[in-house]
Formats: sequence, C-alpha cells, structure tokens
Amino acid sequence: MTEHAPPSIRLSGLTVRHRRTTALDAVDLDFGPGVHGLLGPNGAGKTSLIRVLATVAAPSDGRVEMLGGDLRGHRERSAVRRELGYLPQEFGYYPGFTVREFVAYVAWLKELPAAATPAAVERAVARVGLADRIDSKVRTLSGGMVRRLGIAQAIVNEPRILLLDEPTAGLDPEQRVEFRALLRDLGRSSTVIVSTHLVEDVAAACTEVTLIEAGRVAYRGTPTSLAALGVYGDESDGNAFERGYTAALRGHRTAVAGAAR
Repeated sequence: MTEHAPPSIRLSGLTVRHRRTTALDAVDLDFGPGVHGLLGPNGAGKTSLIRVLATVAAPSDGRVEMLGGDLRGHRERSAVRRELGYLPQEFGYYPGFTVREFVAYVAWLKELPAAATPAAVERAVARVGLADRIDSKVRTLSGGMVRRLGIAQAIVNEPRILLLDEPTAGLDPEQRVEFRALLRDLGRSSTVIVSTHLVEDVAAACTEVTLIEAGRVAYRGTPTSLAALGVYGDESDGNAFERGYTAALRGHRTAVAGAAR
C-alpha cells in the first residue's frame, strides 16, 4: 500500500458461502493504491473475493467498504461500479462488434461522457497493444488478443479500482512483460488487484501480496518478504519467490492444524 494513503477497500469479517462450502471465512483485509497480487491454490477463494469486490456477488456475512461507501447500500454500489474496472476469468464479448465498438459500449455502460468516449477508447486500446486492430471484428482476434481486449474494456474509464482475474491467461511472454509494465503504471494512481496462479507476474509487478488458503488469509506482505521465506530452500524447487509461496502455504496449514488440535 502507498504510504499514508487511505484504503480504497476495507473488508471486515467477509464471509462467502456456496451451499455447504465456505469460500471465504471471516476475512479482514484492506487495499490502498498500488498493485496487489492475490495468490492461492485452486479453490482457495480468490475468485469469490474478486466477484464480491466487483459487486457481481453478495457476501454471506461481513462488511465491504469501497471508496468510502458501504456496499450494502444500492446507491453506494452504483457509485462504486462507475469507478470500477473488472476482467473476470471468463470474459464475455460480442464477436460481431469491432474492438472500437465493444470498448465504446463498455464505456457507455460505465456512463463515460459521450464527448470523452472516443479518445478514452483509443487510449485504452493503445495501452494493450491493439491499436492496429481497433476496427477489426472481435471474432477475428486470437485468444491472446481477446484477453487484451478484456483488459482494454476494464481500463477504459480510468478506474480508481481495477480487478483482474487471471489477466495474463493466453498472453505470450513478451505480452506479459508489457502487461506488467502497464500494471505498474496503473498502480501509481489506482488500487489494482490481480488474482493469478503465476507467481512470477506478482513478483515482477506487485507492491503487495496476499495469499489465500481455504478461504483465509495465509500471508500478507511484500513480494520481497515472501521471497525471503524461500531463500534457503532447495534451488531445484523453483525460484525464491516460488519457494517462499510454498513455505508460506505450508506454514499456514501447520498453524491451522495445530489450532484445531
């Protein structure tokens, strides 16, 4: 979190249940400006957290405050949505639209002023490297290009909060390097939360790391402090950041098992 900056997001006792499964268990977290990596195994609760923050899912219990508003209020949710950018894991789009038309449509949904929309669309498309395909039909794009289109629609309104769920899926190595640079740029003025399985993306782009395990916070700190947990591990088991991730998970599981005895 940027020093002295107030949190853009504050979670108190956030609980999400899916039938008999608890996806998030009384989570307390806050996020301020910067790029925050959200890591954890499959089924840990990362996507459930992102969906609550994106206002597309409601918590079962607890309190969510974003940009100073309590999301339990309809007016507050509507205000927050205008300030959000969101890329879900499964990104829906209209294949018959051009790139320009689709991003402009999302800008309209986010209530951008009509006069400002054309420039905002071109700026967002250029930032993800699709300027040369701006008038191409979406159905003609490759999978990686569609993912970049998803990022463009998420940033077209210059969001104060940007939520990205597995954003680098389908991107090649060069595109991922460019994407990390974009994240760092966005994080200077916005609160960016990136949920991913790719720890190297977090190590390269994020200012803070939150590790979720079985619906609970297993670790919170900087990428450097997480990597420090793996400094003395066997180098054949990946880089220090990957070893630190594994060490943090195992330490959390040991603590949970000990508390249950």
